[in-house]
Amino acid sequence: MSTVFGLIIEGKLPCTKVYESARVLAIEDIHPVAPVHILIMPKKAIKDFQSIEPADWPIIQEMFQVAQQIAEEKGLDEEGYRLLTNNGPNAGQVVFHLHFHLIGGKVLGKIG
Repeated sequence: MSTVFGLIIEGKLPCTKVYESARVLAIEDIHPVAPVHILIMPKKAIKDFQSIEPADWPIIQEMFQVAQQIAEEKGLDEEGYRLLTNNGPNAGQVVFHLHFHLIGGKVLGKIG
């Protein structure tokens, strides 16, 4: 894997893990935009949301389950949080390895 997330998944770069399974890794963002900013990614190299293949949907389902679990553990489930992904350079995707941002812990501004 040639992305920074690939290097993290391979254990070649340090991170603060929040969750790990055979298929999914969740880590703290090193440049958080809110008190809680977690990155949830598949361990499989999937470039972006549009690159998800039918065989990948169980991994994506697990990613959403992990997001719910972490949101509850961090106390965000009642006050709210944002779960988002950027798809492609025009959307702001910088690392071309699918990942979701779980953001919360404060009032978030409107998008758009």
